[in-house]
Amino acid sequence: MSDRRTPRPGRVRAPFARRRGPMVPGEGPLARVPPLVVFLAVVVVFTAAVILGGVVGALLLGLLALGVAGLLAATWPRLTPSARAVRVLVLVVLVAIAVGLVFR
Repeated sequence: MSDRRTPRPGRVRAPFARRRGPMVPGEGPLARVPPLVVFLAVVVVFTAAVILGGVVGALLLGLLALGVAGLLAATWPRLTPSARAVRVLVLVVLVAIAVGLVFR
């Protein structure tokens, strides 16, 4: 008899594998991170990217864009069409600024 909690060798276990059903707001992996900390981290990274400019700044903005894209993909089913449009617009603006920094 095997323990269901022990993954088989060679098999990667997905995060939240024991969780059944869809996630509800407030239960995700970022639920315990204070929103103010996230906001300040984004402001610091964005400011550093714009001040540094060039390829380094573009890479920092690219990281922010990847984070926005990941959050957008994870929350897409729960968003209204207008909320989707705003988030896609933010993603497009981030990518445009990153491209602009490369050619600055």
